[in-house]
Amino acid sequence: MFVALVMAASLLAVEENGISLSVDVEPETVDPARSVFVTVTLTSPHDIKATPPDLRDWVKGFSLVEDFAEKPYEKDGRTVQVVNWRLLPEPCAEEYKIKPFAVSASPSMLSSRADEGRYSFYTGPGRFGQPPPLPPVTGGMEVRVDRDPPPIEDLAFEIAAALLACVALVAALFFGVRHIARRVKEHRMSPIERAWVELDRLLKKGLPGRGRYKDFYVELTMVVRRYVQRKYGIRAPHMTTEEFLRECGASEGKVGDTASLRRFLESADMVKFAGVEATPEMADEATDSARGYLKGDSAEVAK
Repeated sequence: MFVALVMAASLLAVEENGISLSVDVEPETVDPARSVFVTVTLTSPHDIKATPPDLRDWVKGFSLVEDFAEKPYEKDGRTVQVVNWRLLPEPCAEEYKIKPFAVSASPSMLSSRADEGRYSFYTGPGRFGQPPPLPPVTGGMEVRVDRDPPPIEDLAFEIAAALLACVALVAALFFGVRHIARRVKEHRMSPIERAWVELDRLLKKGLPGRGRYKDFYVELTMVVRRYVQRKYGIRAPHMTTEEFLRECGASEGKVGDTASLRRFLESADMVKFAGVEATPEMADEATDSARGYLKGDSAEVAK
């Protein structure tokens, strides 16, 4: 059973000829460091066939990462269709919005309005809240006009500050070199070894323990998708779930157990898009499912 997702704000809401459409977003204000989740809900009379819009051509300032269409259902004699999208804000975009788009509909063949033919109506634009501007730089340049030597207290403070700056610089260089060395080491690993390292790094973040289930599921699926990309050459991270699974099916069976992969990805989509409230037990099950796929696929390839 699909659970309706409660979004932070409604971006668009239109109704015409008995057809209603709403576009809800989370969050309402764009943060370039976070994904934006969009839910399109289209409600129409049972004898009218309406098509939800494909937003990939109508968003500005975003790139599409994933989409997930829920199974249509009947409510109060009307058909409800829900499509979820995950968008990635483009840094420094001039504007973040959904451009005006058309909603198409036509009576079904059994409808008393079958002779009316196909028709459509247009929505207005939906604009997201812009990221807050960076605070302006204030104050002028400090210029020391006196030529007298500084007091000994000031000199000692400046020496201590310089030493601390040197220590901070050395520490930054150390950790920077260490990070680069780790990345180089990971780059030389096999795809399955890199997947285990990325999974371990994700689990150490403790996202479920902080209530960040949606972020956890996004990163968990990316671990599996990146493994598939490195192992089989499929550009998995930037495909929607259906596109990715379709590509796996066209690879002549070389991707391994696509059935378990489908179950894992579709289960994760229910939390990322369909509003299913995750629990620590569900997060553990998703982790076990990812581990199971990685182990099974690597064992299959090793045969």
